[in-house]
Amino acid sequence: MDYGKFVRRGIIVAKMMKESVSFAFQQLRGDKLRTFLSLFGVTIGIFSIVAIFTAIDALQESTRRGFDTLGSDVVMVSKYPFAPEDEQTGELSASGEYKWWEYMRRPPLTEDDFNFLKEHSQHAEYLSMMMQFMRSVRYGRNSVSGCYIAAVMYDWNNISPFGIEEGRYFTNEECDRGLPVAIVGYDVARELFGELPPVGKIIKVGDLPVRVIGMIEKQGSSIVNLLMYDNMVLMPVNYAKRLINTREADIFIKPYGNVDSEDFTGELTMLLRNARRLSPGEKNDFSVNKMTFITSIVDNVFSSLSAAGWIIAGFSLLIGGFGIANIMFVSVKERTHITGIQKALGAKRYFILLQFLSEAIFLSLLGGAAGILLVCLIVPFVPKSELLTIGISFYNILSGLLIATAIGIISGIVPAMQGASLNPVEAINSK
Repeated sequence: MDYGKFVRRGIIVAKMMKESVSFAFQQLRGDKLRTFLSLFGVTIGIFSIVAIFTAIDALQESTRRGFDTLGSDVVMVSKYPFAPEDEQTGELSASGEYKWWEYMRRPPLTEDDFNFLKEHSQHAEYLSMMMQFMRSVRYGRNSVSGCYIAAVMYDWNNISPFGIEEGRYFTNEECDRGLPVAIVGYDVARELFGELPPVGKIIKVGDLPVRVIGMIEKQGSSIVNLLMYDNMVLMPVNYAKRLINTREADIFIKPYGNVDSEDFTGELTMLLRNARRLSPGEKNDFSVNKMTFITSIVDNVFSSLSAAGWIIAGFSLLIGGFGIANIMFVSVKERTHITGIQKALGAKRYFILLQFLSEAIFLSLLGGAAGILLVCLIVPFVPKSELLTIGISFYNILSGLLIATAIGIISGIVPAMQGASLNPVEAINSK
């Protein structure tokens, strides 16, 4: 390899870039109002795109925290579906009428259903029943009215993992025997005990005494609160039966890692139909709800928001692109004589093309950088909350700069080709 030739070409390209930037600055100084108006569209467009991407990232992060309480592979078997069910297949559908009056008449999921699934399912790794209700919780003179109570089984922490800040999780014996023990959420503990350690304290859930054996780590709020652990008290199902006069519960099931989703839900449906002795022509009197159904709807919502953001920002970018193209046409015309001399001295067509194109890219990047700077200046003043935290990421900054580069290339390619195709004799003799 001829390294000397490679270095010489590199020096030539560097000089070309330097000249292009110098010409670009001359264009900026030459007509400041025209330049401002031309770059303003790119600035607003990049500002809009980066700001929208930043807001969507914050929304997605908050939503993801909400879904993290249950894995995407977890299935909830309930009498109520997440969404309307298709009449023919029984699959969930994002459209249609939610026939709550039919679902309400379905028999509840019981311990017999749970035991049948646990005994016969080949794909289920962890299973747990869950009953949710509300009761007042008291400790001394402190109380939390309308507190969420979640009655669960031993494997619940494998289905919906959470950290224990103080104390411990239930033992298998405590769950099976239905002992009066509970794990409290962070906010509930602070309401009841203040800064005192909660472990070992006796609280009253409804009218029944319960001993606190653990406190859940603070989870924080999110847009989608599937399980609000901060404001929840967990206890064994077999003890909660003393508090609530119902047999109704939901069954949460986590499959083995290598199990296909369709095979898993198909097996659960078949087993429950057998357990409930449903004939082939009868509809399911239960629903197998996949968490992926909700996440897919949320993903579609964010995709629509992104598309709307592109449309909004696209108009500004279109105007900015025309502005940069206008600057470049003027630049090509004003430098026709210089371009002719360069070509007469042996400058290749690609050299002239890259010279004008790099100038267009520089102008577009300047407008894009201004837009990104505006976002960076505004973000620190956005009120921070536990629910939503907004921060501009390196990825969004890089995306904004790449989009600005693309706008510069698209806007500058035609003027650059026009300049590169000039006849050197005619260009030198032009005035």
